[in-house]
Amino acid sequence: MTARLRVVVADDHYLVREGVRRALSVDGAIDVIAVVGDAEELERVVDRELPDAVVTDIRMPPAHGTEGIEAAHRLRGRHPGIGIVVLSQYNDATYAMDLLRSGTAGMAYLLKERIGDPSTLIGAVQTVAAGGSQIDPVVVASLVHAGRASSPLAALSERERDVLGLMAQGRTNGAIAQELHLSESSIEKYASSLFSKLGLSDERHVHRRVAAVLAYLQDQGSARPIETER
Repeated sequence: MTARLRVVVADDHYLVREGVRRALSVDGAIDVIAVVGDAEELERVVDRELPDAVVTDIRMPPAHGTEGIEAAHRLRGRHPGIGIVVLSQYNDATYAMDLLRSGTAGMAYLLKERIGDPSTLIGAVQTVAAGGSQIDPVVVASLVHAGRASSPLAALSERERDVLGLMAQGRTNGAIAQELHLSESSIEKYASSLFSKLGLSDERHVHRRVAAVLAYLQDQGSARPIETER
């Protein structure tokens, strides 16, 4: 029997905390070992319990700024193997870039509406616990399809944009092929082409799917530059 993932949830609103807990518990694959209401308690619990992953709100007491993101970076500094899912009500590239400023591995940025979609939330937790990355598809869509003419994405074809958007949702090539009604070999060709156009062809050891989206974010000047894992 596969061991259940141990997860800590942090949000200052009781109903949201309980909503996240219930969403994560629906299929028995995740064990929510603690729920807390602020970033300081989150760090204490994680330091003590060493969970597989954390699901945290972006804004919590005391300042209701970006405490969840800052706590995520401090925790990853001390415990680099712990996956982090940040839940946000903001479809804003700046926040996503702030979360991913030190690398993409084991990090996810999802909109809070995903609480109502347990499979997506659970999938994100499983992805980050395994060292993967995910950006909410709504955020990705707003980035991919709203680029200015000078963006590197301007060179992509419409089909390459579609593939990129699905990639950043964490879809495999096989899943993308099924979604777009194409062969998997066709998806591989589109992926190779878009990576080349975005200057990512030689990035052998990074999460190129997410790095492609980050390349767009950097071009837009929405946040500071980011170093991806090598």
